Amino acid sequence: MGKIIAIANQKGGVGKTTTAINLGGCFGVLEYKTLIVDADPQANATSGVGLDPKNTKNIYDCLINGTHPNDLIIHTQNPNLDILPSHIDLVGAEMEMIDLPNREYMLKAALDKIKDNYDFIIIDCSPSLGLITVNALTAADSVMIPVQCEYFALEGLGKLLNTIKIIQTRLNQNLEIEGIVLTMYDTRLRLANQVVDEVKTHFQELVFDTVIHRNTKLGEAPSFGETIIMHDASSKGSINYLNFAREILQKNDVTKIDNDNKKIELDNEL
Repeated sequence: MGKIIAIANQKGGVGKTTTAINLGGCFGVLEYKTLIVDADPQANATSGVGLDPKNTKNIYDCLINGTHPNDLIIHTQNPNLDILPSHIDLVGAEMEMIDLPNREYMLKAALDKIKDNYDFIIIDCSPSLGLITVNALTAADSVMIPVQCEYFALEGLGKLLNTIKIIQTRLNQNLEIEGIVLTMYDTRLRLANQVVDEVKTHFQELVFDTVIHRNTKLGEAPSFGETIIMHDASSKGSINYLNFAREILQKNDVTKIDNDNKKIELDNEL
């Protein structure tokens, strides 16, 4: 049964979509069957893997029209990576869902139908704490929080953690915090190092060891409709996300079985 990880932060521009696309791409290359669920009306994850959001059936049909997710999922060029696309129509979905009796559980009901088909399902949330994000947190097994290494890094984190606590209490008792991942790290800036220290001091074991550096190739890859691992496997961004994927696999005690049915332990060297 696949693990569902929601990537959430109500602040925009912190690396949610970049993390969703590239973490999914690295899981795929490591031979874990992965689905990205684009739950952001901006549909950046959809375009970031080379699809035109205007010309694809999307998650709106799943939530509002009851379409089976298997009819909407599209294979990407990245090995073992599929996507459930988004569309600007998703903005209206929140309004249409508001009077429905199980409005917080609609995404969970959809993903329960396909959960067994994947090792990981990654939900890219919108930069808000609206009903679609609540749906994502209700459907998820854990939530990952990207935090950029910049001045306002901790702003709003308290509100997000409070929302997660409410979800845990009222809607999804099994929701865990997967961890906090530091993004957009620039080694040249003293401020970036101060933010890293501050976040690690405040949140300690919740913070992943892997830090995602600022990298030109990371920004360039979506314009080619590719994950970083497919765009430039030797880039710093690619190495960061591969290490990050391995760290998550180790944290979850996940191992693969090779063709000879021998257990392969993950490399401890991150």
